[in-house]
Amino acid sequence: MDVLSRPADEFVNDGMVEELWAMKAVEHAEVHFNLLCSVDPRLLHLTPYDNEIYEEFRKQFPDMNVAVVDENELKSLDGKAKWRAYMEKFNRLEDYSYGTLLRASASEEFHPENAILVVRIQFWAIEIARNREGHNDCIMKKLECLKWQGLRI
Repeated sequence: MDVLSRPADEFVNDGMVEELWAMKAVEHAEVHFNLLCSVDPRLLHLTPYDNEIYEEFRKQFPDMNVAVVDENELKSLDGKAKWRAYMEKFNRLEDYSYGTLLRASASEEFHPENAILVVRIQFWAIEIARNREGHNDCIMKKLECLKWQGLRI
């Protein structure tokens, strides 16, 4: 108990832990993007709870544009409050609160300007919506086009 009563500024983040987390987040992003490139997104299941995650997401966020996510809206005071209430419904899921990278624009691949740090349940909700609503279809189509162009060269 003595440790918990000490001032927070006495504790610092371990740089190695942060670096390992960042590597894991990038690896997760790459795996997800590779899945989008190789499997029809409409057939892709990210969790055993996709239906529940999607239904609750669209109930709580019926008008959210998942094609291009507005980071300011996502992280505003109002946005945080809404997401906090949504996330609590899924706190039984393993890894639901892990930091995860989300593509801001569904039509682009991962790159620093197109990445938003979110928690895993936000990632699942938005990516499941993108898959079901057709916003991720363009990734596979772009890849097919690039392959076709590559064959012509």
